Amino acid sequence: MKLPKKPKPDGIHNNPMTSLRLYKKEKLCSQKAIEKLFSPAGNADGGNSFIMAYPWRAVWRESHRHENDRWKGARFLIAVPKKRLRHAVDRVTMRRRCREAYRLCRQTLLTDATNVDIAFIYVGQGLTDFNRTQRAVEKILTRIYRAIQPSDQGDESCK
Repeated sequence: MKLPKKPKPDGIHNNPMTSLRLYKKEKLCSQKAIEKLFSPAGNADGGNSFIMAYPWRAVWRESHRHENDRWKGARFLIAVPKKRLRHAVDRVTMRRRCREAYRLCRQTLLTDATNVDIAFIYVGQGLTDFNRTQRAVEKILTRIYRAIQPSDQGDESCK
């Protein structure tokens, strides 16, 4: 016997800002989108940009998604190269720290009209503490927000 599903409050599936949870929809999984993000020339739509905030480097581009794609917002991926951190445990730790920093600071970037693909790439040597990672991710998201939005609007910072 199946239990009935609990009704969820309106907006949970439509607006990720109702909670601090990261949704699967926010992960950048599309092979085509990743190839466009890392292509050397960008594309005719405007190209790619990068931001350096040690120990993270972010490659980002505004994406033009299909009308049938219900998700409106930023999508991200995290890459920690084996060249930088040799042990898998350390790579997973840095991915988790970056994901947590993004989760806490994403309200800086997210609006309904923002369609951005972001790749966070670790460029530091050795493990970095969470506070430094959070400051770097916040700096990256703020600079992306300023590049996308008109200059007359102010920006927010993370908690």
